[in-house]
Amino acid sequence: MITNLTHRRTVLALAALATVVVATSSCGDLVRSGRSPVMMSIISIRPQGLIIASTLQSDVASISDPCSEAAPCVLADLARATITVVMKDVTVVAPSTNNQVMITRYRVTYRRTDGRNTPGVDVPYGFDGGVTVTIAAGGVAIVDFEIVRPVAKLEAPLVNLRQNPTAISAIADVTFFGTDQVGNDVSVTGSVLVDFGNFGDDT
Repeated sequence: MITNLTHRRTVLALAALATVVVATSSCGDLVRSGRSPVMMSIISIRPQGLIIASTLQSDVASISDPCSEAAPCVLADLARATITVVMKDVTVVAPSTNNQVMITRYRVTYRRTDGRNTPGVDVPYGFDGGVTVTIAAGGVAIVDFEIVRPVAKLEAPLVNLRQNPTAISAIADVTFFGTDQVGNDVSVTGSVLVDFGNFGDDT
């Protein structure tokens, strides 16, 4: 009887210890993934250039002057993001300079809603770009960036659209990466619909 009671207490103690270890590990992961007291929020991402509603029409071969049908130009597509930084603790009324966020880079990846997402086959290759913008807590900044690089229009699948009347629709996911002034990582992601095609001069 004593042996069974001792065994039961040992099992309960080990179970309690395992629970503490798991809880501690989970809290540690949470702290590492969200240590900054601030977060970024995207107010809007607006494409520049050929736009229908909020959709970017990415022309794979421009023939507008000084370009021509015989010598088309391959141009980058630009976009503008409006980003704000807010305190996670809404009761903080006087953020310090430590709460400023410096954005240093961004990443663009493409995906299709039909699930065909192989880079270089179904969608353009994703890429990383550099930007430098500092946003104070409670402040707003505008970030201009390339959302489609010229080199993407010289590679498959976009280069194939020059002689093909079809188009490719994809969602561009844009993630901005930065740090607050004490080195905590901060990031935010927004999305834009992009239609790729050879739209000519009349679009």
